[in-house]
Amino acid sequence: MSRSVSGAPVARGNIVLLFLLAVTWVVLAAWHARDMSWSMPRPARVLAAAAAVTAWGCLCLLVFLRRRIPPVQHAGSESWLVAFASQTGFAEEVALHTVQSLQAAGTHAHALALGGLDAASLHGMTRVLFIVSTTGEGDAPDSAAGFVGRCMTASIDLGGLRFGLLALGDRQYAHFCGFGRRLGHWLRENGAQMLFDPVEVDNGDPAALRHWQHHLSLLAGVQDMPDWHAPRYQPWTLVERRLMNHGSQGGACFHLVLQCQQESATWQAGDLVEIGPRQAPDDVTDWLHDAGFDGSVRVMVQGEVTTLADALAHAHLPLIDDVRDSSPQDVADALLALPHREYSIASTPADGAIHLLVRCKHRADGRPGLASSWLTRHAPVGATIALRIRNNANFHLPDDDRPLILMGNGTGLAGLRSLLKTRIAAGHRRHWLLFGERQVAHDFFHRADVESWAAEGSIERLDLAWSRDSTQKVYVQHRLREASDTLRAWVEEGAAIYVCGSLEGMAPGVDAVLAEVLGTATIERLRMEGRYRRDVY
Repeated sequence: MSRSVSGAPVARGNIVLLFLLAVTWVVLAAWHARDMSWSMPRPARVLAAAAAVTAWGCLCLLVFLRRRIPPVQHAGSESWLVAFASQTGFAEEVALHTVQSLQAAGTHAHALALGGLDAASLHGMTRVLFIVSTTGEGDAPDSAAGFVGRCMTASIDLGGLRFGLLALGDRQYAHFCGFGRRLGHWLRENGAQMLFDPVEVDNGDPAALRHWQHHLSLLAGVQDMPDWHAPRYQPWTLVERRLMNHGSQGGACFHLVLQCQQESATWQAGDLVEIGPRQAPDDVTDWLHDAGFDGSVRVMVQGEVTTLADALAHAHLPLIDDVRDSSPQDVADALLALPHREYSIASTPADGAIHLLVRCKHRADGRPGLASSWLTRHAPVGATIALRIRNNANFHLPDDDRPLILMGNGTGLAGLRSLLKTRIAAGHRRHWLLFGERQVAHDFFHRADVESWAAEGSIERLDLAWSRDSTQKVYVQHRLREASDTLRAWVEEGAAIYVCGSLEGMAPGVDAVLAEVLGTATIERLRMEGRYRRDVY
């Protein structure tokens, strides 16, 4: 039997609760009525008392359950279903965290065991997040066996469904995340559209779960979703910051160089960094002034002594009315840490430093983004940056020398640059790069590198799309469609496709052209073979 973590059964509890309240009131009223109380036969009085006690007990149980289970905003066009398949309870736990995070961000969400879904209900859904474990050698959890039998053995029109997938597994087993991969394949095969690439978690890896939270924050449209598990950062030094797009119509974009302070660090092409942002110094100073606190006062944060100003710099600034009459330590104890931000690495370990390509972002209200403004505006060269390298196995290079088709836009060139640098250093030359931005005169990031590689033959084919240099806007997907015959030929020769850049616009546009030229069956086969990889955000 399926179990709803938060959904219709809890909502129906409202009706049951009112019914039990009415029963309790009627029985107690009858008990005290003159013509039904002490004149009642003893068996009737006992029966009435038992009914009252039972009703009262059920009422207390419902109140307990309603407090224990997160409140539900009912499914509508803007609601998310979080469907989980759990063997040991971990997937259910992650599903609850997911629902709570979305609800805290103001997004309607509810969770349901995957076994409670059938073809009819799934057919009518538009937005689902799947969180599923794998048991044994690639099998579905026992609780999902009914869903597999009812749904995954049939074809269902899921053309209206957009989904995200978190697959939990253990790499010690041969079929790592086997059920999650099978579920994703079945969903795509039946027309469902991925919101982002599946997130695979090896043995509860906190870094992968933070990546899942990164996608949740994008779906909810918030930048301050708290981390479930804060990264263990290392101190790195910002040694260079260079503006890359003087005169651009777009936001300022910077090339950053960071070096590790403690020890040599290593990574692979395609990996990411998690950055611990800080508040702008002026914002902290203004807050301290308005709240009437001395920022130099020493406080304890997670077992370490620091100043109140430094503690505030790493946290969300609380509302001043919430901390009136509080001590500095009380303020420090109540602070919520800023969440991490992810960026693609644009360099290789042979470069001796991590290179990033970061655009200064702005929030919906016009304020600059916390992490991007910290890196591009407020942190002085020489400042310490909290950074953690995160393995991104889904965007690593193939082990052989097969041709690569590399596509990206904007700061997505960062991830492609690390792939190209690694392959070229290994002597490989069969690369086709498609890159797009606004104007060639202002937005050709790392132009010297790209043109040099093309001139020496390390990039066999180069297609560029400048959307503001002509009356008709041209994007990467348009260049790809124009080269349909070349695309087919490269894929037939065994090429792998890598896409890095914008999740809105470029990535779905490229996906549509690939399906149009190669066919959806071929695209799905490339995914299963690891020949279609994306790092999109």
